[in-house]
Amino acid sequence: MQFDIITIFPDMFESYFSESIIKRAQDKKLIKINIHNLRDYTKDKHKTVDDTPYGGGAGMVLKVEPIFAAVRQVKSKKFPPTADPPKAEKVKSKRKIILLSAKGKKFDQKMARKFSKLGQIILICGRYEGVDERVAKHIADEEISIGDYVLTGGELPAMIITDAISRLIPGVIKKESLLEESFSFDKKSGKENGREAGSGKREARREYPQYTKPEVFRKWRTPKVLLSGNHKKIEEWKEKHTK
Repeated sequence: MQFDIITIFPDMFESYFSESIIKRAQDKKLIKINIHNLRDYTKDKHKTVDDTPYGGGAGMVLKVEPIFAAVRQVKSKKFPPTADPPKAEKVKSKRKIILLSAKGKKFDQKMARKFSKLGQIILICGRYEGVDERVAKHIADEEISIGDYVLTGGELPAMIITDAISRLIPGVIKKESLLEESFSFDKKSGKENGREAGSGKREARREYPQYTKPEVFRKWRTPKVLLSGNHKKIEEWKEKHTK
């Protein structure tokens, strides 16, 4: 899986992607993360990436030209091949261009799982007052938001989406760790972890509470059933306390 992130603040990603599971996944060549400075795709000496909005209004808007140039350049480079070398149309289906936007579709675990099957994801980080609408209409495949709130830019959402997708790629974390976590698949049915709501829709489930040593801290005790060694009762307790 290859992630290509287009941003005007490339240094923001260095620390997060150089630690823990994401770093190990890159070292093992399970994922590849490329950070692209949008200013490198401008043509003027000031490296201008934004301008005032047509029709007036507060703030500045990211220009379409450098984003178009950046995406075109990133798409021209090869990304990790599949077992069967794809044809042009097949390559297109393995790539997704995402504009990070407060007005986009809300990102969730189901979406992360779908995207983890791709070969390449290009993430365009918005900034300032917004992004020229022609990017959403003619360049991006989808607009995605991470929640119903406004951030100063798309850099944090890009990190979150990269993290959520990366951990679902085989080999990045232990397969067993994915089975019983929040929003996971039910290991018996193979279906997404959830319970039926009254409307017939599936409700997302959260993982059961976790405890570790010491058994007692101050007056706070670990539930006795978890110390019993009775696997059937432990499984029943976990099921009962899965929200």
